Amino acid sequence: MKNASFAAVFLFGCLLACTFSCNRQPERQAETRRSFRYNQHNPITSLDPAFARTQNNIWAVDCLFNGLVQLDDHLIVQPCIARSWTISPDGLTYRFQLRNDVFFHNSEVFPDGKGRRVVASDVTYSFQRLLDQDWPKPGSWIFKDRIAQQDAFTTEGDSVFILHLARPFQPMLQILTMQYASVVPREACEYYGRDFRRHPVGTGPFRFKIWAENQALVLLKNENYFERDSNNIRLPYLDAVKTTFITERKTAFLEFKKGNLDYFFGLESSYINELLTPEGVLKPELYERYHFIKNPYLNSEYLGIRINNQEPMNPLQQKLVRQALNWGFDRSLMLRALRNNVGKPATSGFSPRGLPSFDDQMVKGYGFDPERAAALLAQAGFPRGRNLPPITLLCNAEYLDLCTMIARQWQDLGIRISIEMTETALLRERMRNGQASFFRASWIADYPDAESFLTCFYGKNGAPPNYTGFQNDTFDEKYEAALQETDASKRFVLYREMEKILIEEAPVVFLFYDETAQFADRRLTGMPRNAINLLSLKRVKMQ
Repeated sequence: MKNASFAAVFLFGCLLACTFSCNRQPERQAETRRSFRYNQHNPITSLDPAFARTQNNIWAVDCLFNGLVQLDDHLIVQPCIARSWTISPDGLTYRFQLRNDVFFHNSEVFPDGKGRRVVASDVTYSFQRLLDQDWPKPGSWIFKDRIAQQDAFTTEGDSVFILHLARPFQPMLQILTMQYASVVPREACEYYGRDFRRHPVGTGPFRFKIWAENQALVLLKNENYFERDSNNIRLPYLDAVKTTFITERKTAFLEFKKGNLDYFFGLESSYINELLTPEGVLKPELYERYHFIKNPYLNSEYLGIRINNQEPMNPLQQKLVRQALNWGFDRSLMLRALRNNVGKPATSGFSPRGLPSFDDQMVKGYGFDPERAAALLAQAGFPRGRNLPPITLLCNAEYLDLCTMIARQWQDLGIRISIEMTETALLRERMRNGQASFFRASWIADYPDAESFLTCFYGKNGAPPNYTGFQNDTFDEKYEAALQETDASKRFVLYREMEKILIEEAPVVFLFYDETAQFADRRLTGMPRNAINLLSLKRVKMQ
């Protein structure tokens, strides 16, 4: 592994040297280049935004492309390629006025290699490309059953793009901030075909230079980027973004400690105590070297329970048993012991902190109350766990310590848990096929609205996202009403009522609401702090 790490870093340096020496335009002198270096432990699989389904792809695509709109760090929708927009009173028509100063990156696909201006027909092409049934793309779901069957995308000249919905869907603007909805040029997509994944041409703050798959990716500053800061200085500030793909987190952490990386994210037991105190703050001796960025992350961690009326003898089919499981372990202790207090106990339903509808005062969930858990077990016919058969919990290696700790606490109640280790891919397959009765899982927001979480329990949804098979008529009625509701405050009330149903029926064991754990070199300023864990680099400065 050390040899692999050295090879990746060595190749990285070679690629960067070639990048700057071979570039046609004059570049900054080596001593003044401002390059942001980070590692992805999962290799990038595509630089095509239509395939930006994983964090590793999303971060790279965000550097290269733009959409009509974007999110700020407060998760408020802001203009991007669209200067402004209006929504019709019936919620069916979205009209976007485009900027006239957005240009695609220079590329051989354009006359004289010079990137042309983005026009409204580019948005239409990009969205229609997502829906191309001859080449299915992961991003197509953002429009599924939501857009008008005919003329869903129309334009008025070069500067106005219009989106027509089949029915109101309030999170539509948030969905359009996703990387799937990035604007791409027809010329490049048709010229490269499926190899567009390796030859991205976008409008983003950085432009593509070199990608050695599974080794390194180098992006350079887009000198013609359209966004500016409050002082009218053109973004981005950085000259380059360099990504390595060292798969072992511990090895990547060592590179960060040695100063070969400027940014590091994620926690593992093998190194967490080198960075954080048990209280979850950066160790004092590291203050002068690193920033520690911890803030809400729209990810809910849970144990899912497959609701199946065909298994009446399965104790998990009893609501009282499911409730007992939720009352029967200490979430705060779990986070202190295993995550150095990175994360918050899930005591207010499924949708996490960081969402505008979240309110832990109005929605009270489960805490730690072993006496109450014991009483519920007795009421279910299993006093002190008597006659309760062992329960099998499916788990992957990453969460074994967490599941083991919870199981030990449940054992004090007489609940016997057998943990079955399984590969992550196999676990997901069993969840999709309804073959997992009790499983460890998480759900990350696709967009910053509670609907992105509550859809996991809508009765008409299969798996994914409804891995538990949960069905509740009242929940479904409120879910459908929320999609139609244009008043945000009224929609939030519906969301909270749905959360209360989930707490009562307990189709999951609520674990914790995640938080980001990011570490950055002290020379960096302007690091993003957002609940969708998007590494947006266009406003990052290096001293």
